[in-house]
Amino acid sequence: MYSEKVMDHFSNPRNVGEVENANAVGQVGNPKCGDIMKISMRIENDVIEDVKFKTFGCGAAVATSSMATELVKGRTVEEALQLTNAAVAQALDGLPPQKLHCSVLAEEAVKAAVADYYARQGVDPTPIVGPGCTGCCEGCACEHG
Repeated sequence: MYSEKVMDHFSNPRNVGEVENANAVGQVGNPKCGDIMKISMRIENDVIEDVKFKTFGCGAAVATSSMATELVKGRTVEEALQLTNAAVAQALDGLPPQKLHCSVLAEEAVKAAVADYYARQGVDPTPIVGPGCTGCCEGCACEHG
C-alpha cells in the first residue's frame, strides 16, 4: 500500500519540531480527515536556511510533511513556491489515491509559511503566493465545495 520511502519518512521523519527564531510560520488543516500541518522556517537572503514541521495526522501526513521540508530546505523562496503536491507525492514514490490530500496539505503548508514571511516584511503575499487554501477544493477533500 505505501512505498518504502513513505514508510521511511513516517518512521524516521526529517526536520521535526519548530525552528528557533522562525521568521515564517504556516499552518493548514483538513477539516474532513483532521490532519493539521505546521511548518516553520528561518529565511535569510531569500534562502530557506532551516525548516521544521509539526504534524498531527496519519502516517501519510507525517511522511509528506517530512518530504516537503526536505524538498525546500536550502532552496530559495521562489523555488519553494514552485513545490507542488505532485512533486511531494512523486518524491515519496507515490501515495494511495485516498492519501493524496496529504501532499496537498504539505504544499499548502509551505506556501502558508512563505505567505507569512512576506506578510512579516509588510508585503502583501497574495500576488506572490496566491490566495492560499480556502478549504474548498477537491484536493483536500473538504466538505465545503
